[in-house]
Amino acid sequence: MKALVTGGAGFIGSTLVDRLLAEGHDVDAVDDLSTGSLANLARARASGGGLRFHQLDVRAPEIVELMALRRPEVVFHLAAQISVAASVEQPFFDAEVNVLGTLRVLEGARACGARKVVFAASGGTLYGDVDAAELPVDERHERRPQAPYGLSKKVGCEYLELYRELYGLDYAALALANVYGPRQDPHGEAGVVAIFASALLAGKAPTINGDGEQTRDFVYVDDVVDAFSRAAGRGAGLLCNIGTGRQVSINDLYAAMAAAAGSTLEARHGPPRTGDVPASALDPRLAAEQLGWCPWTELAVGVRAVIASMAPWPDGGGGTA
Repeated sequence: MKALVTGGAGFIGSTLVDRLLAEGHDVDAVDDLSTGSLANLARARASGGGLRFHQLDVRAPEIVELMALRRPEVVFHLAAQISVAASVEQPFFDAEVNVLGTLRVLEGARACGARKVVFAASGGTLYGDVDAAELPVDERHERRPQAPYGLSKKVGCEYLELYRELYGLDYAALALANVYGPRQDPHGEAGVVAIFASALLAGKAPTINGDGEQTRDFVYVDDVVDAFSRAAGRGAGLLCNIGTGRQVSINDLYAAMAAAAGSTLEARHGPPRTGDVPASALDPRLAAEQLGWCPWTELAVGVRAVIASMAPWPDGGGGTA
């Protein structure tokens, strides 16, 4: 298979590139390196053959030309503005990257005759503030995002549906829970596990936004890229939740990570973050039925892997999550 991965130098994207190369596929990785890093592709670039990297913004018209030239069979669209807080502060920029960028990629997929687009949606923000009794939420639930980021992902899903109807371009959309794992950037607010690990390894207590009782569904990156790989040939025209179905409070997450790191530091608490939902968990049963996918990495195993991967390179400072 010839595949193209947007956001291919990012945390999830580079892990997906590794997976696709291991499966023997030819891969074009596209990234503007605004948040991604070539270091994430070091193993892939050293493997020899199979990978071509293109430094390019998905908003640029050249993305259509590149895709028409490279003619991928499957396009994995992961490039995005991923910060909920940033989307609230800069909704126009969020829409530029997540809506117009997605539209450019869809036009490229149409121009090159790709058979399918696999799209990274966002489960936690797509459904909005779901009543606790309805968790874990399934794909039939109304999509009512409460931040521009979630809205832009909702619009992306609607464009996918329209392109399938108008042009016959197949798709699968994966509504991702809170993805964590090695390579996640601790210098931001989107990766709480990486932020906690970095702070603990530096001997500094992180700051938790709000009281810490908000819950999230944490799913390991290797499990997530397995879903992307499966979606290349399954799940036609569907949105599938990719999560564990289990809620973990931020306080409980920190306690587990502090124990794994052998730390007795207590986290500090700051004001809640604008646009965050109080509770989130995704029902993964449709992904099991349609993709043959299920999560297999337990949280305790995953957070130890993150700490081990970051241990030689703590950032020297605490973070906020």
